[in-house]
This record gives sequence, structure tokens and C-alpha cells, in this order.
Amino acid sequence: MHRIGLLGGMSWHSTEQYYRRINTAVAHAKGGHSSAPLLIDSADFAEIRAFQIAEDWPAAGEALADSARRLVAGGAEALAIATNLMHKVAPAVEAAVEVPLLHIGDAIADQAHRQGATTLGVLGTAPTMLDTFYRARLEAHGIDVLVPDPDTCALLHRRIFSELTLGTFTDSTRVEFAAAMGDLRERGADAVVLGCTEIGILVPPASAPVPALDSVDAHVAALTRFCLHSDLPLGPGPLSGTASGVPASAAG
Repeated sequence: MHRIGLLGGMSWHSTEQYYRRINTAVAHAKGGHSSAPLLIDSADFAEIRAFQIAEDWPAAGEALADSARRLVAGGAEALAIATNLMHKVAPAVEAAVEVPLLHIGDAIADQAHRQGATTLGVLGTAPTMLDTFYRARLEAHGIDVLVPDPDTCALLHRRIFSELTLGTFTDSTRVEFAAAMGDLRERGADAVVLGCTEIGILVPPASAPVPALDSVDAHVAALTRFCLHSDLPLGPGPLSGTASGVPASAAG
């Protein structure tokens, strides 16, 4: 198997999901006592959040680049940023190391293609929904992107940082996210991307009111395939291949 380094802690609630799901998929695929060879560099999210609020993306990029260097020094053969929003500084991470970064946008696009979805609604933080870094990555795979109206974007952004990243998951917020999903579906989305790694904890895809792609599930599928197979394509092209025996929730 091949060792993956996770840039985690943003927030730790979703990083825990990555750790559990990757190991579950590898154990299912290989059997016995098998588990994934993982390294995790878990950030102090308060520091990263301060960069986000200040919109100091160069400083945020350097913080994640330092994390990437530590992981590679520890033996990581590929890296993954265990959060959607911080893929805004993915270029800084890629420039800091020589091992590949397995991008969450590529993983989501791959899962969308597998399910025949060509138009995706995206829910997440305001930058994830409104900036170009996320949309452009999906559009590079031939996917059309829809996002909520500005007021809904602002509401969901507030809920993410005042509740979800703090580990608070309430029924009232679940209703708000479900309403946003339904609106995107009515506007033509084939499926809705849960594009913040905590949204899938609040509204698991199985209980979502519309077809939903959990960004964690999609990313975990790509990471599991890399862990089990070294010959899969990486980078901006669609990922291909599924590890034999990996359950559907992990294999996308």
C-alpha cells in the first residue's frame, strides 16, 4: 500500500471522518487486520480561521505548505487537504513538495461522472460557493455548477462557522441546508455537492432530500484507490478505477 499524508484539523470533526472512512474502506478491501498507512498533520484551526477571516491567503498557503513539507518528510507519497475551502491554496501546497496532491475537486467530478451528473449544485462556505477556485476545477471536468442566491450563501456560511466546524449540528440548521438543496435541484442540479466536509455530518447523503454527493466520501474514494493502487492517474484529469472490494460509500 501507499502512504498518504492528510493536512487535517480544518476542522478536526471532518478529519476524524477521513481517518475512519479510509481505514474502513482499506479493511474491507484487504480483510483481516489491514488498515491504511496514513500520516496526519492536524492544524490549530483557530490559526487557519484567522487567516481566512483576514483573507490572508498567502499566509494560509504557507501554513499548509509547511504542513505538506512535514508530511513528505515523514514519508507521505501523496497528500490530501481534508477540507474543501482550503483547496483555495492548493497551488501553494503543490509548489512546496514533489509528491502529488489528490485534489478534492477531481474526486467530486469523478463521482459525478460515475453517477451521470453533469450539473452540480454546490453548498459550502462562501468562498467555496462564490470564488473561482472550486467552480473552475469542476468545470474543467465538463461539469456545470450552480450555487445558492447571495442571501442563502451568507446564511450557510454563518451556520458552518458558528455551528458545524464547532461540532454543533441542529435540526433547525439541517432544515436550512435541506431547503438550499431543494432549491438547487429545482434550478436544474442533477445532484448537490456537500462541499464543506462537515455538511455530510449534518445531512448524510442517504437522508438528503435530493441526490447528494458528500465531498468526504468522494475524496476518500480517491484516496483509497491511491492507497491500494499506484498506477491510477493523478492531477486534473478524471480519476479512474475502483479498488476491488471497496464498498460503494468509499469507492464513489
